[in-house]
Amino acid sequence: MGLAFFKAVGDTLVPQNLAKSLWSEDQMHGVALSGALAHTAEQALADLGREDLRPARLSVDMFRPARMLPCQLRSEVVREGPRIVLVDVTLLQEDTAVARAGVAFLKPGANTDGVVWSANDRPTPPPVETAPVGEEPHVPFFESDAGWSQNFAEHQSASRKATWQTGIPVVDGEPATPFTAAASIADATSMVCNWGSLGVEYINTDITLTLSRLPDGLQVGLRSRDRVENDGIAVGTATVFDRTGPIGTSVVTALANARRTVDFEQVTFLEDGSRESSPGV
Repeated sequence: MGLAFFKAVGDTLVPQNLAKSLWSEDQMHGVALSGALAHTAEQALADLGREDLRPARLSVDMFRPARMLPCQLRSEVVREGPRIVLVDVTLLQEDTAVARAGVAFLKPGANTDGVVWSANDRPTPPPVETAPVGEEPHVPFFESDAGWSQNFAEHQSASRKATWQTGIPVVDGEPATPFTAAASIADATSMVCNWGSLGVEYINTDITLTLSRLPDGLQVGLRSRDRVENDGIAVGTATVFDRTGPIGTSVVTALANARRTVDFEQVTFLEDGSRESSPGV
């Protein structure tokens, strides 16, 4: 077995230990779910033979807790046109839908000539001496007022955050793609936007990823751009970037979940994807 979120058994994806959430021992995290949904949508596009299109938007709804149980994924091509293909994907466990995604694939073309405003607050990845260029999975890097590091406890604060990660294969034996890397890492928008001084006290119910282009490899960064919170509902927005520059945005909405806070001062992640918890955690 290689490092992957799922193992394929026939038409079923069986979650591996790497897919396990910090919220519960029997719950999958959104990184694995979003990656599986994107993987299935990408396969649906390939089945159409539409190599002229690329993913521009992924919207994921996670409306039931996904358990560490076998998953069935069903895709439907909602619309196929010359410049757009829309694909819906549903993830089921024990014949019950637990998550869904809608993906818009668009046909690229030439830019227009007009000048339009864009933000000049550009995120930057960690230095290559800290995070070398490559496709080998690793413990995520985070940035806060403490700078870039893989020491999660250093970043448990109220400061603005960014992350730099390398996409992990969704299915064992199949390489990750730039799209599945961006789609899975987009779930970390909840961490860069909702991780504060007491840990992550909000759990996201969705992910919306928009891409003007695919990342130039499997390494993808997220930097928090905005966050608003009212009555236990939070909305966080992040800029998605690679080593060349910004490539899109990601947005999550989240519900307060303070009774099951993820406290990163009590957890250490290892290079093989496993984690160690402090006594009593």
